[in-house]
Amino acid sequence: MKKIALVAFLLAVSVAAVRAQESRQDVSLSGIGLIEPPIAAPTDVYVHATPAYGLLASYRFMLTPSSALEGNYGVTYQNRIGFSGPNIINNPLPGAPESLTVLTRNMEMSGAYVRSFNYRKYNPFVEVGAAGMIFMPIRNSGTTDIDARRQTRIGGLYGIGVAYEISPSYDIRVEYRAIVTKVPTFGVVSSTNSSGPNFTTDKWYNIFIPTVGVAYHF
Repeated sequence: MKKIALVAFLLAVSVAAVRAQESRQDVSLSGIGLIEPPIAAPTDVYVHATPAYGLLASYRFMLTPSSALEGNYGVTYQNRIGFSGPNIINNPLPGAPESLTVLTRNMEMSGAYVRSFNYRKYNPFVEVGAAGMIFMPIRNSGTTDIDARRQTRIGGLYGIGVAYEISPSYDIRVEYRAIVTKVPTFGVVSSTNSSGPNFTTDKWYNIFIPTVGVAYHF
C-alpha cells in the first residue's frame, strides 16, 4: 500500500513538473503612467499635457520558450491636453482666447511580438508591434472646447523591460513602453476662412508609458 501511495505521489509530482514546463500562456495586470511630451508645431500650435495614470491588461502566448505574441488593453483615468499659441484661433477676433483645454481619457489596444532572454530568475525582453490610441474627451468644466470629439489614432508600439520570477507561476514585470502616433486634434480642424479653433499640428507623439505589474503563467 505504501509503495502504491509513493508511486502515485511521484506521478503527481512529475505531471505537475511537466505542466509547469509546458506553460505557454500568461496574463498580467499592471499599473501604468502615460506621459505625452510637449509639442511645438510649425502650425504655431503648442500642445502640452498633464500625466495620466491607469491600468494595463495583457495576454501572451508563447510561440517558443523565448518568443511570444502579446495583446494589450489599457485605459487611463483622465488628464488635460492643452492647445495654445497665437494661431490657435484662425483669424481671431479681439479678445479671443489663445488656449483651449480638453480633459480626456485614453484607451490603448495593441498587439506585439515579444522576444525574451533568460538569466536565471531575470528575464529581460523587448517588444515591437502596432497600437491604436483612442482619445476620449470628458465633457465637463475641465474641457473648454465643447466641440472636441472622440478620436482614434493608429501607430506603433515598442518597449523594453525585465521580468523577475518569484515562483514558477508568477513574475513581476517592469517595462518602459512607448506608443508613436499622431497628435490628436479631437476633430477640431477649421478651414483657413474660419475663425474657429484649429488643433492641427501635423506632428507625431512619442507617448511614454512606464509599466509595473504582476504576471501569472498557466
